[in-house]
Amino acid sequence: MKVGPKYKICKRLGASVFEKCQTQKFQLAEARAPRKTKGKRGGGGDYGLQLLEKQKARFTYGMTEGQFARYAHEAMEHGQDSVVGLMRKLESRLDNVVYRLGFVKTRRAARQMVSHGHILVNGRRVNIPSYLVSLNDTVAIRLESRASALFVGRAEAAHEQKTPAWLKLSADGFEGVVTGVPGAEETELPFNAAVIIQFYSR
Repeated sequence: MKVGPKYKICKRLGASVFEKCQTQKFQLAEARAPRKTKGKRGGGGDYGLQLLEKQKARFTYGMTEGQFARYAHEAMEHGQDSVVGLMRKLESRLDNVVYRLGFVKTRRAARQMVSHGHILVNGRRVNIPSYLVSLNDTVAIRLESRASALFVGRAEAAHEQKTPAWLKLSADGFEGVVTGVPGAEETELPFNAAVIIQFYSR
């Protein structure tokens, strides 16, 4: 997914949407910036707030507008809690699961890792970042890839890795199992999923 200048987007949506903005350099630049535009991000009124939240989520997961809209509409059409449905789809993406398991430090790196063929799902290589994992699926780094410099110290990192309750990471840090269903309780996410559903319900 192509995006514009990341610093500019972070100034509009918040530093959490890109890892590049989560640095002291960006924080210092923000601190020196004029305050006159503060509070005007995303436009005024309910629509502006809804649009802002949608964009935060879209950039957080690295998705195109079309992909994200499809997830939202499918969540609303399936007769369940739309917020929970949207979060389940977003969190169940293979690139997000790779990130959540701590195989890499960012979702962007996770997308590259999947695209380059380093990941197996139930023993089969899957190179589609948007692939949706299911309950009891096993997600692992390929044996041939584990010797890469990318994964040095995986066992040590696994002991410190905090994974969501719906994922279980192996002791060596190279494999994880989907043991539950992701929900809407990922509190560290920088957006409000309920407001996003309101945006697509208009």
